[in-house]
Amino acid sequence: MEKIGKNGKPLRHMMTPLDFSSEELERLFDLASDIKEHPDTYKDACNRMKLATCFYEPSTRTRLSFETAMLNLGGQIIGFSDANSSSASKGESVSDTIRVISCFADICAMRHPKEGAPMVAAAHSRIPVINAGDGGHQHPTQTLTDMMTIRALKGSLNGYTIGLCGDLKFGRTVHSLVNAMLRYPDNKYVFISPEELRIPSYLKEKLTDMNIDFKEVERLEDSLPELDLLYMTRVQRERFFNEEDYVRLKDFYVLNKAKMELAPKDMLVLHPLPRVNEISVEVDDDPRAVYFDQVQYGVYVRMALILTLLGLDGGAHA
Repeated sequence: MEKIGKNGKPLRHMMTPLDFSSEELERLFDLASDIKEHPDTYKDACNRMKLATCFYEPSTRTRLSFETAMLNLGGQIIGFSDANSSSASKGESVSDTIRVISCFADICAMRHPKEGAPMVAAAHSRIPVINAGDGGHQHPTQTLTDMMTIRALKGSLNGYTIGLCGDLKFGRTVHSLVNAMLRYPDNKYVFISPEELRIPSYLKEKLTDMNIDFKEVERLEDSLPELDLLYMTRVQRERFFNEEDYVRLKDFYVLNKAKMELAPKDMLVLHPLPRVNEISVEVDDDPRAVYFDQVQYGVYVRMALILTLLGLDGGAHA
């Protein structure tokens, strides 16, 4: 039975990019592109509406990107940026928190260290809930940002050799992106990581079952000449159980100017940020480095997602 939100419209959430069909994603990216080209058309689209940003773990880019997106749409922001500044510090459950937030806001973006927490919230919510990252599991709006960046700068989402480098075991952005890109044909994957941080076996099994070409390698230099896209990630201190393992692996890969010489002239370098030292600052001036462009595309795609989930996406600029 279809659940109706407090605005009287069918209630829809975004837990993973797979919640949207390929056709729906295309419409979302078209809307984001239109917002980029005609921002004034959308400046009052969410007038008097509120976005709640419920962030149970620290974030700079994702939280500020959501808040910027809502402000650009003429909406307002409420929420918290740390579990310690919410009633979670008193033991309040996620399901109770979202019931309360549903009384105040029209839509919610939730970041949580526990996998599945945003899904629990969605099950008890009267407003759309967007998963803004849950543990090492999913980061769907970063994935939409990555896909939007590739589509805008490369022209499509299929037919590429995609290298993913760094922490492929704990990196939720990697898991989310690979899962979403599996629907686009003719992509090949090169997983570049130390043995301890390899891509999870469930993803490899999925790729094998779908007859999708992939390989695992340790040396970045060996893979660079064949790549159309390189997705760099940091080794995440917060996902490690002990400091010793983190210190040993954190500098395993550093992309610098010399290594970029090995890459094709039209290869794009993406990174979900924040970076630590896995991309040298000397690469920033290379036109193939598009990780700061990604940040801007992230605002457009979150604006489009907010409009879509609120049922306000029918007024795109003609």
